Amino acid sequence: MDLLNTLVDKGLRRELPTREEALAVLATSDDDLLDVVAAAGKVRRHWFGRRVKLNYLVNLKSGLCPEDCSYCSQRLGSKAEILKYTWLKPDEASQAAAAGVAGGAKRVCLVASGRGPTDRDVDRVAQTIAAVKEQNEGVEVCACLGLLSDGQAERLRGAGADAYNHNLNTSEATYADITKTHTYADRVDTVQKAHAAGLSACSGLIAGMGEKDEDLVDVVFSLRELDADSVPVNFLIPFEGTPLAKEWNLTPQRCLRILAMARFVCPDIEVRIAGGREVHLRSLQPLALNIANSIFLGDYLTSEGQAGKDDLAMIADAGFEVEGTDQVTLPQHRFDAAAAAQVAGCGSHGDGGCGAHEGGGCGPCGSAEPGAEPVAEAVAERNEARTDLVAVRRRGAGTDLAPNA
Repeated sequence: MDLLNTLVDKGLRRELPTREEALAVLATSDDDLLDVVAAAGKVRRHWFGRRVKLNYLVNLKSGLCPEDCSYCSQRLGSKAEILKYTWLKPDEASQAAAAGVAGGAKRVCLVASGRGPTDRDVDRVAQTIAAVKEQNEGVEVCACLGLLSDGQAERLRGAGADAYNHNLNTSEATYADITKTHTYADRVDTVQKAHAAGLSACSGLIAGMGEKDEDLVDVVFSLRELDADSVPVNFLIPFEGTPLAKEWNLTPQRCLRILAMARFVCPDIEVRIAGGREVHLRSLQPLALNIANSIFLGDYLTSEGQAGKDDLAMIADAGFEVEGTDQVTLPQHRFDAAAAAQVAGCGSHGDGGCGAHEGGGCGPCGSAEPGAEPVAEAVAERNEARTDLVAVRRRGAGTDLAPNA
């Protein structure tokens, strides 16, 4: 296909595709799917070889969030029967992190529910970061605490955090359809605060919330414009007890096309398969490794993933290798730019300047062309609900049971 040849050439040059080209990837047929994966794989291997970066989530505080994000099992009013607990102690969080590191994780993501941290919360997380780094040499730490106030990103950076996660989730045009308690602009502001402080920006999206193809393209283009170093691609997990428990709009094939589009738009950026991969990619997960260079190991925040040992076996069987702590994830030009930003950020204190998703989704975000069958309806006919694959997490952080790593 001329389209794929063009996208490969642009990806190898780090040239931004047109919106029309990105939309065309999402519109390709299942007959062309392996060609799409192969083309995205060429770009992925050029910048990241056959390495797979492993990330491990530690849910520091679960449930009881005052925000109304309709995709989230921890939202205000959620009836999902998830684990609910207040802040883990630093040593508890460090022990949970150690399980992931022992399983091969290079980055530990410290996540807490809530609108955003208080200054006291930042102090608590700073102690946790110190404990994690003291016990796990060489590990990267990413914090995901919600909306940041002025100066908090700098404090996290000073405490040893390497990155900050705050997802855009969907396009600016449809954001108000999924959340009323904060705005798209609030999220952009937090990503920019993290960047300004010298933290590596991790920001991604959630697919399967009833959005149009145009929304998926818009949010990925926005992420590239924000210069995120890592883009987690989440697939909606429709938890019972959340507004979109019945939203089953994704097929494994569509998930692969979404990942490929993200790779073509963000060729030299870490593209991570995040929440929902087991639920929606299912047996096609190994194919997705040809597109993405990063995954979460084991469980998520409030849902269970496949066994950590199965993640490692899948990587090996697919012909990939786990990225070591002594290896640099990003290509050299991005690594150098990030290092320069960190140096600049360390001097910005006086200027005042995760993650991982797992739940619900938004309602319909627009209609199809007149006379055309809505995309969600067409896909839903082929993708029956797999509620058997949605398992609430009952082990690891916040419990007395061993974690899955």
